[in-house]
Amino acid sequence: MPRHALIIVDLQNDFVEGGALAVSGGLELIPLANQWMPQFDVVIATQDWHPKNHQSFASQHPGVSIGDVFDLNGLSQVAWPDHCIQNSFGAKLVDGLNLSRINTIIQKGTDPEIDSYSGFFDNGHRKATCLADFLRSNDVDRVSVMGIATDYCVRFTALDAVTAGFQTTLILPGCRGVEMQTGDIKAAVEQMAAAGVTISPETP
Repeated sequence: MPRHALIIVDLQNDFVEGGALAVSGGLELIPLANQWMPQFDVVIATQDWHPKNHQSFASQHPGVSIGDVFDLNGLSQVAWPDHCIQNSFGAKLVDGLNLSRINTIIQKGTDPEIDSYSGFFDNGHRKATCLADFLRSNDVDRVSVMGIATDYCVRFTALDAVTAGFQTTLILPGCRGVEMQTGDIKAAVEQMAAAGVTISPETP
């Protein structure tokens, strides 16, 4: 029987209040995730897992400031503060998240030469994670996506889920965005909708 999966994107210490790349309202997602997980057949968490010399970090490029956009191996790259470094406190999934309900954790961003917003692929679609294979092996045909950040990792995870053939829903109340430029979140939601993602303004 086809199954429905919840993908919880990057609920990590560095992305919530007090973290290196904090997103406003991130901590509000913990009780929501815990409340919703039992309603799904399968639960997956994605986790940014960067080596300390990751080339998306502004600190790796003299003269580049956080928020600048530059070319990284042929791809447009936002320069981020150092964040979610492997085995650091910042990379850990947030305290209070019910890990016992999570079936698997997909680590991404492990290659220092390319960033990985999506839980499915790196930003150049050069290498896949095992997420799609895991979902198919568990008879999943529908996914619902929540987490951080609406305009980056949530967006690209949802877009890749559609491309991979999964019926995909964005749980809008379960997302928080970066909004580096005014309108980024709205534009991201519109892009997802145009690609075939169902935008749910309601909780599951």
